[in-house]
Amino acid sequence: MATSSSQRPGVFAIRDVRSLITETAEEGHGLKKAVGPLQLTAMGVGAIIGTGIFVVIGEGAGVAGPAVILSFVMAAVACAFSALSYAELASSIPVSGSAYTYTYATLGEIVAWIIGWDLILEYGVSVAAIAVGWGGNLNAFLDAAFGYTLPDAIAKSPEDGGVFNLPAVFIVLAITLLLCRGVTESARVNLVMVAVKLSVLLFFIVVAFINFGTGNFQPFAPDGIDGVTAAAAIIFFAYIGFDAVSTGSEEARNPAKDLPLAIIGSLLICTLFYVLTAVGAIGVANPQQLESSDAPLAAALDQGAGIGWAAAVLALGAVVAITSVVLVIMYGQTRIFFAMCRDGLLPRRLASVNQRYGTPARLTIILGVLIAILAALVPLSEIVKLVNIGTLFAFVLVNIGVVILRRTRPEMPRPYRVPWSPVLPIIGVAFAVYLMSDLPVDTWIRFVVWLIIGMAIYFLYGYRNSRLRRGDGSGTPSWVKDGEQP
Repeated sequence: MATSSSQRPGVFAIRDVRSLITETAEEGHGLKKAVGPLQLTAMGVGAIIGTGIFVVIGEGAGVAGPAVILSFVMAAVACAFSALSYAELASSIPVSGSAYTYTYATLGEIVAWIIGWDLILEYGVSVAAIAVGWGGNLNAFLDAAFGYTLPDAIAKSPEDGGVFNLPAVFIVLAITLLLCRGVTESARVNLVMVAVKLSVLLFFIVVAFINFGTGNFQPFAPDGIDGVTAAAAIIFFAYIGFDAVSTGSEEARNPAKDLPLAIIGSLLICTLFYVLTAVGAIGVANPQQLESSDAPLAAALDQGAGIGWAAAVLALGAVVAITSVVLVIMYGQTRIFFAMCRDGLLPRRLASVNQRYGTPARLTIILGVLIAILAALVPLSEIVKLVNIGTLFAFVLVNIGVVILRRTRPEMPRPYRVPWSPVLPIIGVAFAVYLMSDLPVDTWIRFVVWLIIGMAIYFLYGYRNSRLRRGDGSGTPSWVKDGEQP
């Protein structure tokens, strides 16, 4: 929706991509370009591989049997369509904010606010819930390795019979300080953690294949295609996280080349490890053994290979894996919040960048403290379901955004292009909508309530303070011709 200079931009006003990119160089509001392809790919792997593979494989095997291997492939394919769309938009619009920013440039301000507000909740609740899981896995590691566990009073939230969750608070605040210190330092630490957790999975795969047998593969698909599909819906959420890579686009040294490589590459790497892990697990343990255990990979090596001490190794891998997920997801939330503040939809003073570290330190500390309180005290068992609907909603809008930009800005430079558009983005939308339709009604109700709160904040604050209405934003003038510099 184009707007002239004499008109007051409406709620569907679209930000010009050139102005979005220009803002990244503003003094005091620009992030340091310090991340390369290896670090970006590690961010994707760090966000994807968490407790999912260490736990969800048992649940999936209980539904699909040995055909859970196909379920992992199917879930990866479902994610791949959206990953391609993220890759195109991230390389074309190298600005912090991920789906929020892409929507602002395609569907308009109010839709961008909705997805941004949705992502704030999704990422915040996700970090808090993962931090709680980190505390539980830390206790599991201490128990497996040393026969000691932390007292429930300081290891569980009031919901679970404790006073407050000290481990969850510790990991959130530690990651907060690391993110304040700098993106380079954060990326290096994440790279080390990714190497550790991939090594742990590689250890499992090697040991499993040494003790491999084919007896557990019959019958391969006891419930047919329905079982494979049902398990894929469960496993799908073990792949979520690649979208967090796009939040680092503004800090990438060469976003046009590195972001598509990192987004698609991280998904391929995780798929390879997931499938090999699933094959190895079925090769040493039957689906019933995997389903009945809270630590199915450890159970597989214990019962199938006779390696009892594997539980400590895999518990350590789970702790490292979750730490990496907390780091990347929290990083993503700070960058989305930062982009919304810089656009004026939230207090712009929070978008200031620390000149020493090159990070939005003030904003990061505020979010870290709030998430730590959430993780320590607030019941998360129900609201954590909002993570799923929030992610799928973002997938829908990003796929639609690719189709719209292809029509409204056909001449815009696109370092990476989704092949066979609009067919593949439409398939991505269909997958996301299908999975959203299977979510519980209570999740939809909470989602709608959160959006109503967000709309009230938008009309009371965001609409009036947006850069578009202060006169320092832009409508949608024509994009520069190919070959020109925006």
